[in-house]
Amino acid sequence: MEQRENAIDIRSAVKRYGSFTALKEISLSIRDNEFFTLLGPSGCGKTTLLRMIAGFEAVSEGSIYLFGEEIENLPPNRRPVNTVFQNYALFPHLNVLDNVAFGLEMKGRSKLEAREKAGLMLELVQLIDFSARRPSQLSGGQQQRVALARALAPQPKVLLLDEPLSALDLKLRKTMQLELKHLQRETGITFIFVTHDQEEALTMSDRIAVMSSGQLQQLGSPRDIYETPCNMFVADFIGDTNLLDVQVDAVKDGQAVCRLAGGHQLNCEQVEGVGPGAKVHVCLRPERTFISEKPTETENLQGRVVENIFIGTDITTLVELVEGPGFTVRTSNSDRGSQGIFEPGSDVFINLEPGAARLLMD
Repeated sequence: MEQRENAIDIRSAVKRYGSFTALKEISLSIRDNEFFTLLGPSGCGKTTLLRMIAGFEAVSEGSIYLFGEEIENLPPNRRPVNTVFQNYALFPHLNVLDNVAFGLEMKGRSKLEAREKAGLMLELVQLIDFSARRPSQLSGGQQQRVALARALAPQPKVLLLDEPLSALDLKLRKTMQLELKHLQRETGITFIFVTHDQEEALTMSDRIAVMSSGQLQQLGSPRDIYETPCNMFVADFIGDTNLLDVQVDAVKDGQAVCRLAGGHQLNCEQVEGVGPGAKVHVCLRPERTFISEKPTETENLQGRVVENIFIGTDITTLVELVEGPGFTVRTSNSDRGSQGIFEPGSDVFINLEPGAARLLMD
Protein backbone atom coordinates (compact mmCIF):
# COMPACT_ATOMS: atom_id res chain seq x y z
CA MET A 1 0.00 0.00 0.00
CA GLU A 2 1.37 3.43 -0.97
CA GLN A 3 2.44 5.50 2.05
CA ARG A 4 0.54 8.79 2.14
CA GLU A 5 1.57 12.03 3.82
CA ASN A 6 -0.27 12.87 7.01
CA ALA A 7 -2.72 15.74 6.66
CA ILE A 8 -3.18 16.11 10.42
CA ASP A 9 -0.95 15.04 13.31
CA ILE A 10 -2.38 15.40 16.81
CA ARG A 11 0.22 14.87 19.51
CA SER A 12 -0.74 14.47 23.17
CA ALA A 13 -3.54 17.03 22.82
CA VAL A 14 -5.31 18.00 26.05
CA LYS A 15 -8.30 20.29 26.47
CA ARG A 16 -9.33 21.61 29.88
CA TYR A 17 -12.25 23.79 30.89
CA GLY A 18 -11.28 24.87 34.40
CA SER A 19 -10.99 21.71 36.48
CA PHE A 20 -12.75 19.56 33.85
CA THR A 21 -10.59 17.72 31.31
CA ALA A 22 -12.56 17.26 28.10
CA LEU A 23 -9.73 15.61 26.13
CA LYS A 24 -7.02 13.47 27.73
CA GLU A 25 -3.77 13.29 25.75
CA ILE A 26 -5.18 12.40 22.33
CA SER A 27 -2.55 11.33 19.78
CA LEU A 28 -3.48 10.29 16.25
CA SER A 29 -2.57 10.93 12.62
CA ILE A 30 -4.98 11.50 9.72
CA ARG A 31 -3.68 10.76 6.23
CA ASP A 32 -3.96 13.00 3.20
CA ASN A 33 -7.00 12.19 1.01
CA GLU A 34 -8.60 10.12 3.76
CA PHE A 35 -12.20 10.00 4.95
CA PHE A 36 -11.59 9.92 8.69
CA THR A 37 -14.36 9.74 11.29
CA LEU A 38 -14.39 10.70 14.96
CA LEU A 39 -17.08 8.48 16.47
CA GLY A 40 -18.49 8.37 19.95
CA PRO A 41 -21.46 9.19 22.19
CA SER A 42 -22.47 12.71 23.17
CA GLY A 43 -19.95 14.32 25.48
CA CYS A 44 -17.02 12.08 24.47
CA GLY A 45 -14.92 15.00 23.16
CA LYS A 46 -15.14 14.40 19.41
CA THR A 47 -16.57 17.84 18.55
CA THR A 48 -14.10 19.50 20.90
CA LEU A 49 -11.26 17.82 19.01
CA LEU A 50 -12.73 18.95 15.67
CA ARG A 51 -13.01 22.54 16.95
CA MET A 52 -9.38 22.42 18.09
CA ILE A 53 -8.32 21.43 14.56
CA ALA A 54 -10.45 24.28 13.16
CA GLY A 55 -9.00 26.77 15.64
CA PHE A 56 -12.29 27.52 17.43
CA GLU A 57 -10.93 25.98 20.66
CA ALA A 58 -7.44 26.50 22.09
CA VAL A 59 -5.21 23.53 22.92
CA SER A 60 -4.47 23.32 26.65
CA GLU A 61 -1.48 21.02 26.11
CA GLY A 62 0.08 19.23 23.16
CA SER A 63 0.41 20.06 19.48
CA ILE A 64 -1.57 19.94 16.23
CA TYR A 65 0.21 19.84 12.86
CA LEU A 66 -1.26 20.38 9.39
CA PHE A 67 0.95 18.82 6.69
CA GLY A 68 3.92 19.16 9.05
CA GLU A 69 3.25 22.77 10.11
CA GLU A 70 2.33 23.44 13.71
CA ILE A 71 -1.02 25.27 13.69
CA GLU A 72 -2.48 25.36 17.20
CA ASN A 73 -1.49 29.01 17.59
CA LEU A 74 -2.89 30.08 14.20
CA PRO A 75 -6.31 31.82 14.19
CA PRO A 76 -9.12 30.01 12.31
CA ASN A 77 -9.01 32.33 9.28
CA ARG A 78 -5.33 31.49 8.68
CA ARG A 79 -5.83 27.74 8.69
CA PRO A 80 -6.42 26.10 5.27
CA VAL A 81 -9.44 24.19 6.61
CA ASN A 82 -13.19 24.71 6.27
CA THR A 83 -16.04 23.48 8.42
CA VAL A 84 -19.56 22.29 7.55
CA PHE A 85 -21.79 22.70 10.59
CA GLN A 86 -24.89 20.82 11.63
CA ASN A 87 -27.22 23.77 10.87
CA TYR A 88 -25.54 24.65 7.49
CA ALA A 89 -25.51 28.44 8.34
CA LEU A 90 -26.61 29.59 4.86
CA PHE A 91 -27.41 33.25 4.24
CA PRO A 92 -31.21 33.44 3.78
CA HIS A 93 -31.10 36.72 1.77
CA LEU A 94 -28.64 35.37 -0.85
CA ASN A 95 -29.42 32.92 -3.62
CA VAL A 96 -27.60 29.59 -3.86
CA LEU A 97 -24.90 30.82 -6.25
CA ASP A 98 -24.09 33.85 -4.12
CA ASN A 99 -24.04 31.74 -0.94
CA VAL A 100 -21.31 29.58 -2.48
CA ALA A 101 -19.43 32.57 -3.93
CA PHE A 102 -19.48 34.59 -0.71
CA GLY A 103 -16.49 32.94 0.95
CA LEU A 104 -14.40 33.27 -2.22
CA GLU A 105 -15.12 37.00 -2.43
CA MET A 106 -14.10 37.37 1.25
CA LYS A 107 -10.78 35.79 0.31
CA GLY A 108 -10.17 38.44 -2.35
CA ARG A 109 -11.52 36.81 -5.51
CA SER A 110 -13.33 39.08 -7.97
CA LYS A 111 -17.11 38.75 -8.11
CA LEU A 112 -16.91 37.23 -11.61
CA GLU A 113 -14.21 34.74 -10.64
CA ALA A 114 -16.04 33.81 -7.44
CA ARG A 115 -19.31 33.17 -9.27
CA GLU A 116 -17.56 31.06 -11.93
CA LYS A 117 -15.95 28.92 -9.23
CA ALA A 118 -19.25 28.71 -7.36
CA GLY A 119 -20.92 27.41 -10.51
CA LEU A 120 -18.33 24.65 -10.82
CA MET A 121 -18.92 23.64 -7.20
CA LEU A 122 -22.69 23.55 -7.74
CA GLU A 123 -22.17 21.28 -10.74
CA LEU A 124 -20.09 19.02 -8.50
CA VAL A 125 -22.94 18.69 -5.99
CA GLN A 126 -25.56 18.53 -8.80
CA LEU A 127 -27.33 21.78 -7.88
CA ILE A 128 -26.42 24.07 -10.79
CA ASP A 129 -30.09 24.23 -11.83
CA PHE A 130 -30.96 25.67 -8.39
CA SER A 131 -28.47 28.57 -8.55
CA ALA A 132 -31.10 31.32 -8.43
CA ARG A 133 -33.13 29.87 -5.55
CA ARG A 134 -32.99 31.04 -1.95
CA PRO A 135 -32.11 28.53 0.82
CA SER A 136 -35.74 28.56 2.03
CA GLN A 137 -36.80 27.15 -1.35
CA LEU A 138 -34.58 24.07 -0.96
CA SER A 139 -35.05 20.76 0.83
CA GLY A 140 -32.85 19.83 3.78
CA GLY A 141 -30.65 17.63 1.62
CA GLN A 142 -30.23 20.38 -0.98
CA GLN A 143 -29.30 22.92 1.70
CA GLN A 144 -26.69 20.52 2.99
CA ARG A 145 -25.17 20.19 -0.49
CA VAL A 146 -25.04 23.98 -0.83
CA ALA A 147 -23.17 24.16 2.47
CA LEU A 148 -20.76 21.51 1.16
CA ALA A 149 -20.23 23.40 -2.10
CA ARG A 150 -19.51 26.61 -0.17
CA ALA A 151 -17.00 24.85 2.08
CA LEU A 152 -15.27 23.12 -0.86
CA ALA A 153 -15.09 26.19 -3.11
CA PRO A 154 -11.88 27.67 -1.58
CA GLN A 155 -10.26 24.23 -2.01
CA PRO A 156 -9.27 23.72 1.64
CA LYS A 157 -6.61 21.15 2.46
CA VAL A 158 -8.94 19.63 5.08
CA LEU A 159 -12.74 19.71 5.34
CA LEU A 160 -14.26 19.34 8.81
CA LEU A 161 -17.84 18.06 9.07
CA ASP A 162 -19.65 18.37 12.40
CA GLU A 163 -22.60 15.94 12.29
CA PRO A 164 -23.95 17.51 9.07
CA LEU A 165 -26.48 14.70 8.41
CA SER A 166 -28.18 14.58 11.79
CA ALA A 167 -31.11 16.82 10.78
CA LEU A 168 -32.04 14.72 7.73
CA ASP A 169 -34.57 11.89 7.59
CA LEU A 170 -33.30 8.31 7.44
CA LYS A 171 -33.62 7.71 3.68
CA LEU A 172 -32.05 11.05 2.76
CA ARG A 173 -29.29 10.51 5.29
CA LYS A 174 -28.35 7.21 3.65
CA THR A 175 -28.29 8.87 0.22
CA MET A 176 -26.11 11.69 1.49
CA GLN A 177 -23.67 9.23 3.07
CA LEU A 178 -22.87 7.85 -0.38
CA GLU A 179 -22.75 11.34 -1.93
CA LEU A 180 -20.29 12.53 0.72
CA LYS A 181 -17.99 9.58 0.11
CA HIS A 182 -18.17 10.21 -3.64
CA LEU A 183 -17.36 13.91 -3.14
CA GLN A 184 -14.37 13.06 -0.97
CA ARG A 185 -12.94 10.72 -3.59
CA GLU A 186 -13.60 13.14 -6.44
CA THR A 187 -12.05 16.18 -4.75
CA GLY A 188 -9.15 14.36 -3.06
CA ILE A 189 -9.60 16.55 0.03
CA THR A 190 -9.12 15.07 3.50
CA PHE A 191 -12.52 14.81 5.23
CA ILE A 192 -12.74 14.66 9.03
CA PHE A 193 -16.28 13.70 9.97
CA VAL A 194 -17.83 13.81 13.46
CA THR A 195 -20.80 11.58 14.28
CA HIS A 196 -22.40 9.49 17.01
CA ASP A 197 -24.04 7.26 14.36
CA GLN A 198 -22.15 3.97 13.97
CA GLU A 199 -23.75 3.16 10.61
CA GLU A 200 -22.61 6.49 9.16
CA ALA A 201 -19.09 5.83 10.34
CA LEU A 202 -18.98 2.27 9.00
CA THR A 203 -20.51 3.30 5.64
CA MET A 204 -18.26 6.22 4.76
CA SER A 205 -14.95 5.98 6.57
CA ASP A 206 -11.51 4.82 5.53
CA ARG A 207 -10.63 4.78 9.23
CA ILE A 208 -12.50 5.44 12.46
CA ALA A 209 -11.35 6.79 15.82
CA VAL A 210 -13.72 5.60 18.55
CA MET A 211 -13.79 7.96 21.52
CA SER A 212 -15.26 7.82 25.02
CA SER A 213 -14.91 10.14 28.02
CA GLY A 214 -12.27 12.26 26.31
CA GLN A 215 -10.06 9.31 25.44
CA LEU A 216 -9.24 7.44 22.24
CA GLN A 217 -10.51 3.87 22.63
CA GLN A 218 -9.61 2.33 19.26
CA LEU A 219 -8.35 3.44 15.85
CA GLY A 220 -8.71 1.33 12.72
CA SER A 221 -10.63 0.52 9.56
CA PRO A 222 -14.40 -0.03 9.80
CA ARG A 223 -13.88 -3.79 9.45
CA ASP A 224 -11.18 -3.86 12.14
CA ILE A 225 -13.31 -1.83 14.55
CA TYR A 226 -16.37 -4.02 13.97
CA GLU A 227 -14.74 -7.45 13.78
CA THR A 228 -11.99 -7.02 16.39
CA PRO A 229 -13.10 -4.52 19.05
CA CYS A 230 -10.39 -3.95 21.63
CA ASN A 231 -12.59 -3.59 24.72
CA MET A 232 -16.16 -3.79 26.02
CA PHE A 233 -17.00 -0.18 25.20
CA VAL A 234 -16.09 -0.51 21.51
CA ALA A 235 -17.80 -3.91 21.19
CA ASP A 236 -20.99 -2.60 22.76
CA PHE A 237 -21.02 0.79 20.98
CA ILE A 238 -20.32 -0.44 17.43
CA GLY A 239 -23.25 -2.45 16.13
CA ASP A 240 -25.24 -5.11 17.99
CA THR A 241 -23.39 -7.69 20.03
CA ASN A 242 -23.79 -10.29 22.74
CA LEU A 243 -21.50 -9.67 25.72
CA LEU A 244 -21.02 -12.72 27.93
CA ASP A 245 -19.29 -12.96 31.32
CA VAL A 246 -16.59 -15.65 31.18
CA GLN A 247 -13.71 -17.02 33.20
CA VAL A 248 -10.54 -18.07 31.42
CA ASP A 249 -9.77 -21.65 32.50
CA ALA A 250 -6.68 -22.25 30.38
CA VAL A 251 -4.52 -20.78 27.63
CA LYS A 252 -2.75 -23.02 25.11
CA ASP A 253 -1.37 -22.58 21.58
CA GLY A 254 -2.79 -19.07 21.28
CA GLN A 255 -6.30 -20.15 22.32
CA ALA A 256 -8.09 -19.26 25.55
CA VAL A 257 -10.60 -21.74 26.97
CA CYS A 258 -13.45 -19.63 28.40
CA ARG A 259 -16.22 -20.89 30.68
CA LEU A 260 -19.64 -19.25 30.96
CA ALA A 261 -21.71 -19.16 34.14
CA GLY A 262 -23.92 -22.03 32.91
CA GLY A 263 -20.95 -24.29 32.27
CA HIS A 264 -20.69 -23.73 28.50
CA GLN A 265 -17.17 -23.54 27.12
CA LEU A 266 -15.91 -21.37 24.28
CA ASN A 267 -12.52 -21.21 22.62
CA CYS A 268 -11.28 -17.72 21.75
CA GLU A 269 -8.12 -16.29 20.31
CA GLN A 270 -5.86 -15.34 23.19
CA VAL A 271 -5.58 -11.67 24.14
CA GLU A 272 -2.32 -10.39 25.59
CA GLY A 273 -2.61 -9.72 29.31
CA VAL A 274 -5.49 -12.16 29.90
CA GLY A 275 -4.44 -15.42 31.53
CA PRO A 276 -5.95 -18.38 33.41
CA GLY A 277 -8.34 -17.31 36.18
CA ALA A 278 -9.17 -13.95 34.60
CA LYS A 279 -12.83 -12.94 34.70
CA VAL A 280 -13.50 -11.02 31.49
CA HIS A 281 -16.00 -10.89 28.62
CA VAL A 282 -16.55 -12.48 25.23
CA CYS A 283 -18.42 -10.73 22.43
CA LEU A 284 -20.44 -12.57 19.77
CA ARG A 285 -22.05 -10.71 16.86
CA PRO A 286 -25.66 -11.91 16.29
CA GLU A 287 -25.07 -12.51 12.55
CA ARG A 288 -22.11 -14.84 13.30
CA THR A 289 -24.44 -17.38 14.94
CA PHE A 290 -27.29 -19.61 13.79
CA ILE A 291 -29.92 -21.78 15.49
CA SER A 292 -30.53 -25.49 15.02
CA GLU A 293 -32.58 -28.22 16.65
CA LYS A 294 -29.50 -30.40 17.13
CA PRO A 295 -25.91 -29.34 17.74
CA THR A 296 -23.61 -29.04 14.75
CA GLU A 297 -19.89 -29.73 14.65
CA THR A 298 -19.15 -26.07 15.45
CA GLU A 299 -19.06 -24.68 18.99
CA ASN A 300 -22.52 -24.18 20.40
CA LEU A 301 -24.59 -22.94 23.32
CA GLN A 302 -27.95 -24.25 24.53
CA GLY A 303 -31.04 -22.18 25.18
CA ARG A 304 -34.75 -21.65 24.70
CA VAL A 305 -36.37 -19.30 22.17
CA VAL A 306 -38.16 -16.36 23.80
CA GLU A 307 -39.27 -14.29 20.80
CA ASN A 308 -38.77 -13.70 17.07
CA ILE A 309 -38.72 -10.08 15.88
CA PHE A 310 -39.22 -9.28 12.18
CA ILE A 311 -37.18 -6.21 11.13
CA GLY A 312 -37.44 -6.37 7.34
CA THR A 313 -34.09 -7.55 6.02
CA ASP A 314 -33.49 -9.78 9.06
CA ILE A 315 -35.23 -11.73 11.77
CA THR A 316 -33.90 -11.26 15.29
CA THR A 317 -34.39 -14.19 17.66
CA LEU A 318 -34.11 -13.69 21.42
CA VAL A 319 -32.88 -16.80 23.23
CA GLU A 320 -32.51 -17.42 26.96
CA LEU A 321 -29.34 -19.42 27.54
CA VAL A 322 -29.41 -22.39 29.92
CA GLU A 323 -28.36 -20.94 33.30
CA GLY A 324 -27.24 -17.83 31.50
CA PRO A 325 -28.28 -14.44 30.12
CA GLY A 326 -30.36 -13.52 27.09
CA PHE A 327 -28.76 -13.95 23.68
CA THR A 328 -29.58 -12.44 20.28
CA VAL A 329 -29.33 -14.32 16.97
CA ARG A 330 -29.82 -12.57 13.63
CA THR A 331 -31.01 -14.53 10.60
CA SER A 332 -31.33 -13.28 7.02
CA ASN A 333 -34.92 -12.82 5.86
CA SER A 334 -34.72 -15.31 2.99
CA ASP A 335 -36.04 -18.78 2.22
CA ARG A 336 -32.67 -20.20 3.27
CA GLY A 337 -32.51 -18.13 6.43
CA SER A 338 -36.11 -18.69 7.51
CA GLN A 339 -35.45 -22.44 7.78
CA GLY A 340 -33.56 -21.66 10.98
CA ILE A 341 -36.50 -19.89 12.69
CA PHE A 342 -38.00 -21.65 15.71
CA GLU A 343 -41.18 -20.85 17.62
CA PRO A 344 -41.01 -19.32 21.12
CA GLY A 345 -40.53 -22.03 23.76
CA SER A 346 -38.40 -24.23 21.47
CA ASP A 347 -35.24 -25.74 22.97
CA VAL A 348 -32.43 -24.96 20.54
CA PHE A 349 -28.69 -24.90 20.02
CA ILE A 350 -26.91 -21.67 19.11
CA ASN A 351 -24.07 -22.57 16.79
CA LEU A 352 -21.09 -20.28 16.36
CA GLU A 353 -19.15 -19.63 13.19
CA PRO A 354 -15.43 -20.39 13.53
CA GLY A 355 -13.65 -17.45 15.16
CA ALA A 356 -16.92 -15.71 16.06
CA ALA A 357 -16.19 -15.50 19.79
CA ARG A 358 -13.87 -12.58 20.59
CA LEU A 359 -12.18 -12.28 23.98
CA LEU A 360 -12.16 -8.69 25.24
CA MET A 361 -9.90 -6.65 27.45
CA ASP A 362 -12.32 -5.00 29.87
